[in-house]
Amino acid sequence: MYEIIAVTDRHICEGDFLKRIEDIAESGVSAVMLREKDLEPKEYESLARQVSDICARRGAAFIAHRFIAVARRLGCGNIHLPASVFAEGRDLRGRLEEFRVGVSVHSVEEARYAASRGAGYLVAGHIFQTGCKEGLPARGLGFLSEICGQVSIPVYAVGGISEQNIGAVREAGAAGACLMSSFMRSADVAAYTASLLPC
Repeated sequence: MYEIIAVTDRHICEGDFLKRIEDIAESGVSAVMLREKDLEPKEYESLARQVSDICARRGAAFIAHRFIAVARRLGCGNIHLPASVFAEGRDLRGRLEEFRVGVSVHSVEEARYAASRGAGYLVAGHIFQTGCKEGLPARGLGFLSEICGQVSIPVYAVGGISEQNIGAVREAGAAGACLMSSFMRSADVAAYTASLLPC
């Protein structure tokens, strides 16, 4: 099954944020990642409770971002961490067994290292040019394909993914893709999700 993960940014969201989360969660995505990097833990936890409840009701998995203690209090089974968590040699094996841990990676070396230290999946990017990473060159499909070939855990592509290029992402070996801006702004979330999934 090819997986689509919707990543949030309430600052670019069209309309009411929680209503959009409802629309996304029932559109057929595999998961919603609450990635609100400007929030402190207490604020993040309050919003995460609402979003995780919506996801549970609408049939999408909820992925917490960064705050391990918050994820534990919520009883969340998924958490996503930046590659910097592993930069100083942290090893998650035996420490976060209650979670499926995802890690953002930007090189083959980071990918291998995170996979060897207990990551359950990787998000690799940015694959295509995107406004979120202005001035930084895209890493491309070759980069994605190399990472997919180097690790035995699922790899999800991120960065500039669209209905026009997601077929190439699948062909490169990715287990799925993460998208943010399009989900926050789409006028018809259900139709957009359908356009991303294999026929």
